[in-house]
Amino acid sequence: MNIMLFHSTYGLRPAVQDAAGRLRAAGHVVWTPDLFEGRTFEDVEEGMEFKETVGKEELLKRAVLAAAPYSERGLVYAGFSLGASVAQTLALGDEKARGLLLLHGTSDIAPNASVDELPVQLHVASPDPFETDDWLNSWYLQMRRVGADVEVHRYTGAGHLYTDPGLPDYDEEAAEATWRVVLGFLDTL
Repeated sequence: MNIMLFHSTYGLRPAVQDAAGRLRAAGHVVWTPDLFEGRTFEDVEEGMEFKETVGKEELLKRAVLAAAPYSERGLVYAGFSLGASVAQTLALGDEKARGLLLLHGTSDIAPNASVDELPVQLHVASPDPFETDDWLNSWYLQMRRVGADVEVHRYTGAGHLYTDPGLPDYDEEAAEATWRVVLGFLDTL
């Protein structure tokens, strides 16, 4: 599978490269574009401030430019938190998308979005301050409405970005469970 993996608001940290390595070891081709052009952050507030400075439209433009050379191959769009929202936006706009893998995040859905049974898998903490139950219920219904085939996996007690061993949110048990399910999902595409 060809996977375009987008980083979180912390930037292209070692955890993203480690995740890409894990996916490559399972036989996948993975690209990890750096939407922050080399900037990484130790603090989520600094990362969010930088994201606001760059702007949503510019980040999406960078993501589209990164994915464009490979989109004809049929990409699985994937991402962590902020990167998940970017991946979702691109996958819903790419008729050749093979799948959507969301780790720790979702995004608004354009009113005119439409897909044909796009396989979608979401992994999120429960509770998650950025992905509340009400939001996730609404998001799920909207994704089904636009034609996505959605699976949601919740991890009770895990922190928001629980797959990143370099952050306080890290939860090894939840992270390993997530990667087992993710690899099974990718094998079905």
